[in-house]
Amino acid sequence: MYLPLPVVFVFLLFSSLLFTQKSVAQEYTTYISFANQQLRYPRVWEAKIGSETNLKTAFALRGLSYPPSNIYLRAFKKEGILEVWVQAEGGQYVKFKEYTVCVSAGSLGPKRRQGDFQVPEGYYYVNHFNPESSYYLSLGINYPNESDRILGGYGNLGGDIYIHGSCMTSGCLPLGNDKIKEVYWLAVLAKDSGQSVIPVHIFPFKFDNFEHYQTEFSKYAHNSRLIQFWDNLKVGYDYFETYRNLPQVGVNSDGSYRY
Repeated sequence: MYLPLPVVFVFLLFSSLLFTQKSVAQEYTTYISFANQQLRYPRVWEAKIGSETNLKTAFALRGLSYPPSNIYLRAFKKEGILEVWVQAEGGQYVKFKEYTVCVSAGSLGPKRRQGDFQVPEGYYYVNHFNPESSYYLSLGINYPNESDRILGGYGNLGGDIYIHGSCMTSGCLPLGNDKIKEVYWLAVLAKDSGQSVIPVHIFPFKFDNFEHYQTEFSKYAHNSRLIQFWDNLKVGYDYFETYRNLPQVGVNSDGSYRY
């Protein structure tokens, strides 16, 4: 059957539009954002519903855009706190909030072997989101890192270090269920916004706290290896305190951090 040229043109155009719409629809329905993937788990829903209103209000009071595009987690063992920093529009980080670590294990100093109950010290990042954790919700960190493997002598260094809910630990950073809801949901939002690496820096104490600095350095003065390790960590700590931006951290062949 012969069709006039205008009819053929309209038919082809209509077919093309249908194909394009179908392709777009398929792409839309197959893509699931990281946040939506996480929201399939009941505890993440609880975290969102239970914390988002307060988070939005707190962000607005600090002049920060919500949801965050980049966050930074910084922990201090002696003070027993976890800080959450948010990158502002100008590029510098602003401290959003600090959370009390509800129980601690071990002593000051890095983690160097399985079963030593130590919380690691050093420069890490979030490498695992666990929405079904035995400790409610948990964020894993990439311990042992390259520095740990070198300085630990390549022995059994242990692993499974998390920032988590509940209030028990054998070397992690437990916040309790209410506080982990906020931290976990903020981390989900940052990753969903495109932050591929969420830094987690863990220090023995605040190096600009003169009392703690003097007390702890004097207490461990006999341990030159530990003092050298802390001096090395302090360089990165001082950089952030000066510029409110993250240092570029690498690892030297001797296990020390390079900035």
